[in-house]
Amino acid sequence: MTENDAQQEGLDAAEEEIDEEPAEGAGPAADPADDVEPVDEQSADADEPAEAESTEEDAGPTLDDDVMSDEEADLLIPVEDYLGAGVHIGTQQKTADMERFIHRVRTDGLYVLDVSKTDGRIRTAADFLSNYNAEQVLVTSSRQYGRFPAEKFAEAVGARARTGRFIPGTLTNPKYDGYIEPDVVVVTDPIGDAQAVKEAITVGIPVIAMCDSNNQTSNVDLVVPTNNKGRKALSVVYWLLANEVLDKRGAEPSYSLEDFESMV
Repeated sequence: MTENDAQQEGLDAAEEEIDEEPAEGAGPAADPADDVEPVDEQSADADEPAEAESTEEDAGPTLDDDVMSDEEADLLIPVEDYLGAGVHIGTQQKTADMERFIHRVRTDGLYVLDVSKTDGRIRTAADFLSNYNAEQVLVTSSRQYGRFPAEKFAEAVGARARTGRFIPGTLTNPKYDGYIEPDVVVVTDPIGDAQAVKEAITVGIPVIAMCDSNNQTSNVDLVVPTNNKGRKALSVVYWLLANEVLDKRGAEPSYSLEDFESMV
């Protein structure tokens, strides 16, 4: 893939593959008073980048090739592959919590996440998860584009998945038929997966979260900074996380990126 191709695919991930579906699993998060963490009031449109016309107009080589502070970083995949999947593309909002993971802001107002920090946090998360029995790891995603890669991650590492709407009481109500007792939870978005985060806090288990530039992380134990709304971005991050977990366990990764990519 050439640099120009990667840049164009990164833009495609920002503008054509953003999950615009309302977060079904948010539950109480729909009401700011009941949310797990204080989140600035935002409409669904607030998470979307600027209009395609203005972004395409600004889409020159100097926009998307500058995606990390350490140009000599030893990454899990080439930086062009991160760029091509749009892993680095944040929203037009940033929180103080996520500022340390942001490399710069583009001329169209989109915050750019530092992919070297994304890469490092994927490794850290894999180290952390490898200490748990596979079946005691729970992965959740209410976002449409996160559901398939989350389920594929669970399949690859032997974890459990709860995608779509997260049923209240899944972690806290022993009388519920779907009640489970995991030791750690991986969420695709602390906002959309607020119910899962809230229940994990209640029962006292750690939370690993894919966090975009607009996320608050006060209830997250380990942040993986990434575009958590793009189909390709989530596929890449979950694929790398699965491979790293398997590698830490001494198992041979047998899944390709294509296995994690949903065509939906």
